[in-house]
Amino acid sequence: MVNNWRYSTTIKSRPLLYTETKKLADLVLQGYNELELKEQVVSLNIFQVKSESRKRELASTILSRLKILNEYLIQCLIESDVETSKILVLYTIVRTDRLFYEFMDEILSEKLFLKDPVITDTDFNSFFESKRQQSNKVAGWKEYTFYKLKQVYIRILFEAGLLLNQKGERKVFMPIINPDIIDYIKNYDDPRYINVVTGG
Repeated sequence: MVNNWRYSTTIKSRPLLYTETKKLADLVLQGYNELELKEQVVSLNIFQVKSESRKRELASTILSRLKILNEYLIQCLIESDVETSKILVLYTIVRTDRLFYEFMDEILSEKLFLKDPVITDTDFNSFFESKRQQSNKVAGWKEYTFYKLKQVYIRILFEAGLLLNQKGERKVFMPIINPDIIDYIKNYDDPRYINVVTGG
């Protein structure tokens, strides 16, 4: 259940990672186990990053996200049009990060539902302030943490195609995505997770 998730700030250094996720998803379908996948990431440097610790961090993050998907959805992530594929990656983040899920549920999906297609700094400030009041853990985070979370949330939504711009009044946009895949996810999983991504 969502209420049992722990709030975390690890997403600060782990954005959408779309290209990296597709590369690792392809290796997953080739049958590599988790240990072999991590070794591939390190030895072949498929993410094109310098430090070994960063390679392993990205591999762990992406693998934990991909575990949300079954083989069919991983195949869809690799083979679908870019818009649908990015939404699948976004869905894996929603399913693995409680605070981001709640942001999508309380802010973005409301914007889509109310046809109020702009996310402002005030929206972020109000959201984080409400979380401070609801959680002692979140209340203990430094101001800089919220600044970084806001930055990465904007970057994730922009890279996923749900924001048209990253500064000022950020316009919300719902890309055209494959409805059959969305329907499949709604039957495969609790539909609230994909609904907060698609405004359904």
